[in-house]
Amino acid sequence: MSSSLPPLQHIHAGVLDIACVDAGPRDGPPVFLMHGFPYDVHAYAEVLPLLVAQGCRVVVPFLRGFGPTRFLSPDTPRSGEQAALGADLLALMDALAIPRAVLAGYDWGGRGACVVAALWPERCSGLLSFNSYNIQNIAKAMVPDTPDNERSLWYQYYFHSERGRAGLAQDRRAVCCLLWRTWSPTWAFDDATFDRSAAAFDNPDFVDVVIQSYRHRFGLVTGDPALAGIEARLALQPAIAVPTLTFDGADDGVRPPATAAQHGHRFTGPREHAVVPGVGHNMPQEVPAVFADAVLRLVRGQVG
Repeated sequence: MSSSLPPLQHIHAGVLDIACVDAGPRDGPPVFLMHGFPYDVHAYAEVLPLLVAQGCRVVVPFLRGFGPTRFLSPDTPRSGEQAALGADLLALMDALAIPRAVLAGYDWGGRGACVVAALWPERCSGLLSFNSYNIQNIAKAMVPDTPDNERSLWYQYYFHSERGRAGLAQDRRAVCCLLWRTWSPTWAFDDATFDRSAAAFDNPDFVDVVIQSYRHRFGLVTGDPALAGIEARLALQPAIAVPTLTFDGADDGVRPPATAAQHGHRFTGPREHAVVPGVGHNMPQEVPAVFADAVLRLVRGQVG
């Protein structure tokens, strides 16, 4: 299947000029596909046509700090905190006049989708979240994990230091390619596949947004004051009540797969959970048909 995407559109939404793909019939059931770090919209290059072929309107935005998406003002903090990801998604839905949609994503994008689903459930008709409940519990960020899991998070601790900031700025492609390889050890992507996405890391705000994100989630830096109200609500670890499909990759190099029960108390509505064999951290690009089928189940109201 082709790795190309339809032409980008630029939408003024909130504090951003968001570059996004907006494909499919305008009156089709809307779906937002949200990429993670360090990936981009090409993660959904093979998912998108499968959904459009079933009549969906599919929106795939570049997150803040990625690709052609830009901040509208030089004065806006270059924050990558979880509240920002949710606020950006909500602002894009508003700008496109889409009142309600299926939200699907992984990593940073899955976090933004979870934030909207938890805080504005009337805007989310269904949620697909890789790694289940993806809202950070910052108050407990300094509680240590197992040694094996801590080893997998080396990049986060690296980014806490100025050495890490300098390393990311000096060779962002090498850092991110290493993460691709270690996070999806069974995914045989080629150089061309990585290069297509790596162009998005040349965004002038990429380093600042990434560094702020990995410091904020550990309580090491303050967030954007404009987002403090959202962060306060997220600190309460709100439950997600919308119909939800959650997944983990059996070969995910970021975190080991969880059982359904581990996050079960965070979901108060219909929810199904599965561990996908042979998949690392980038589910939509590794098994696009499986991802698309799950999205279509939510679109058709087949969960719950």
